[in-house]
Amino acid sequence: MLTHPQIDPVALAIGPLSIHWYGLTYLAAFALFYALGLRRLQHPPFAALSAQGIWQKRDVEDILFFGVIGVIAGGRLGYCLFYQPSYYLSNPLEIFAVWQGGMSFHGGLLGVMVALLWFAKSRQRPALQVLDFVAPCVPTGLAAGRLGNFINGELWGRVADPSLPWGMVFAGAGAAPRHPSQLYQFLLEGLLLFVVLWWFARRPRPLGQVSAVFAMGYGVLRFMAEFFREPDAHLGLLSLGMSMGQWLCVPMVLGGAWLWRWSAQRSQA
Repeated sequence: MLTHPQIDPVALAIGPLSIHWYGLTYLAAFALFYALGLRRLQHPPFAALSAQGIWQKRDVEDILFFGVIGVIAGGRLGYCLFYQPSYYLSNPLEIFAVWQGGMSFHGGLLGVMVALLWFAKSRQRPALQVLDFVAPCVPTGLAAGRLGNFINGELWGRVADPSLPWGMVFAGAGAAPRHPSQLYQFLLEGLLLFVVLWWFARRPRPLGQVSAVFAMGYGVLRFMAEFFREPDAHLGLLSLGMSMGQWLCVPMVLGGAWLWRWSAQRSQA
């Protein structure tokens, strides 16, 4: 049994200015996206499109800018709507209190998709082409975010068997050892998903298939990780004994499967 190291959430303090580890993980996520986006320009079909002047470094920078807005706005609104709708309907001004915490990946994903669809329309690019470009660059950012959750000692896992060697006691979660589910998600929906997607996207693929693999892969891996993650206290387990995170993964997996089938049929036609 291990004990969470209780890392100070403030990485650096200069007078009244405090830089939090969680903020640094967001910066790391954006930096990784930018670096991978530049490498993505060398993958097919973007290498050929880049040679024609259609996809350029400026596009990566613009996608990052709009994506940052989408992930913050969508993540916050998604948390308010998916996890505590009655509270925020009664206190609408607190929706803007992002410093109090409360972000949803699925909401952030929807926000990013809206931003990318706007980018595609404004640049007259196929929407699925833009989504295929972005998908392999996302999991490293998810990994950075889960690392931030672990540093903060939040979103811990369910109570584990006392014999589990890596069971961990978190401050505020009682004396029982718990699964370090933040690290499970770091490994699964972060590193593993990145390796699979990056390998898959390096070769020419039918339009939409890279996006389909992302949706199915994240949905399945997050669904698995939720079995070890403590459900939100105010929600608990919902219908069929599934958490809110698992229910939100179901349409991702189904949508990804439909997109894969549509892409395969379009490619054959």
